[in-house]
Amino acid sequence: MRGVRERIRQTWRSLTIQKKIAAFTGAVFLIILLSVVFDIWVVRFSLVDFNQILQDNAKSSELMQAVQRESSLFESYKKNPGRETWEQLSGAMEDTKKAVEGLPFSYRRIGEERYARTWSILNSYEVYCQKRDEVLGMDERQRDYIASLYEVYEMQDYLQQYARVLMLETIEDGSRIYQEKVPRVSVMPAVILIAACVFLGSMAELAALMNRTIILPVVRLVRASHRIAANDFFVEDVQAENEDELGELVHSFNKMKYATGEYILALEEKRKTLDLLHERELASLDAEKRLEMMKLEVLRSQINPHFLFNTLNVIGGMANLEEAETTEKMIKALSSLFRYNLKTTELEVPLASELKVVTDYMYLQQMRFGSRIAYEVDCRVDEERVIVPTFTLQPLVENAIIHGLSHKEEGGRIRILIRERDGGTAIVIGDNGVGMEPERLWQLREELRGSCGTQVGIGLGNISKRMQEMWPGSEMHIYSKPGAGTVISVLLRARGQDIRTR
Repeated sequence: MRGVRERIRQTWRSLTIQKKIAAFTGAVFLIILLSVVFDIWVVRFSLVDFNQILQDNAKSSELMQAVQRESSLFESYKKNPGRETWEQLSGAMEDTKKAVEGLPFSYRRIGEERYARTWSILNSYEVYCQKRDEVLGMDERQRDYIASLYEVYEMQDYLQQYARVLMLETIEDGSRIYQEKVPRVSVMPAVILIAACVFLGSMAELAALMNRTIILPVVRLVRASHRIAANDFFVEDVQAENEDELGELVHSFNKMKYATGEYILALEEKRKTLDLLHERELASLDAEKRLEMMKLEVLRSQINPHFLFNTLNVIGGMANLEEAETTEKMIKALSSLFRYNLKTTELEVPLASELKVVTDYMYLQQMRFGSRIAYEVDCRVDEERVIVPTFTLQPLVENAIIHGLSHKEEGGRIRILIRERDGGTAIVIGDNGVGMEPERLWQLREELRGSCGTQVGIGLGNISKRMQEMWPGSEMHIYSKPGAGTVISVLLRARGQDIRTR
């Protein structure tokens, strides 16, 4: 029994809340239905069957009385014919007919003996009615009147005898059935009490399951929530044996409570630590901030003076040859470039801003070099959501033009590829310029690993240094081959991950 209850509880715990409510509702309806059926059975057992016995006795008694009354009134009418006696006789005959027709005539219900007796009464009564009506229509002076009259009297005696015997058999049959049912009726209160206990126990067990698996976990969640609202995040975990949505909710609540408490505790410890170290670190933080600003200022000043001079010359020449449309585009591009370099103070910007600066820069360079320089961007990331260090792309593109394409008479192409890789952002800038010798390439790589030597250049060194400071683990790689071009690969590490280039 204990194993069955445990299996039922295990099955109950694995049900979803919706199925638990449906099961509880169905069980309640089933118990109510069983109660109604049981009550109907009790009523039928205690009242309907006994009532049937009484009705059968009453019908047999009514037949006996009706036959006797009809016989008496028939004799009175024959001795003293009159309107009054005829009306009384007619009513008696109608009562006898109803009594005969009202007799139960089901073999299955009344049994063999009563069925045979009732069948005899029905057939005899039919013959009697024919003879009675014949006698009532005869004249007393007819020759065979007296014989027919006494024949009717004899039939009435037979009917009375049949009715008396049927009444006795009905009473005996009812008494027998009553004696059989009395023991069952005597135990009916005990049966009702046991059934009520079973139903109440089932309802109590279901209610206890609902309380233990639904209501109690919710109450515990509410109490824990009140304590958390009072900034007590280290209350005991809420216990729930459910395997449904409520169990998942309790499990997630415990994890969230623990994580939030640990986070707040870490923040509090961090705040205390920062308060203790604030005064001693203030000077150092100010120095680092000034150093970063100086680096940005140095980077902003890296726009080649020759580039600016040549660009202005081109703008002046174009102003004489064209109406002003191209000149306006060049001025806007140059203004956008100046504005970004001189007014951007953020250390990080969306990738879209960097691509816009490179586009303006390349437009001006294409105005300068014409068709000798081609430019292509293949970006497959969300430019507005990806964040990169400020002044990352334009210095690298400028290096590709100055050191790669400007020394090549026929010019060349610059291509920028941007992809998601290993949870970070990979930026590849390649050109098909003059490339560099292996010695020079090896020297640049070594100086990049050595945290920006003097030969690397302010642009590359600054970008590499800021990448390491802002996204620890990020990397920059240089690939080059004489006569084939140069490729610079940048991998910006996603915060909170350890990403390495391959």
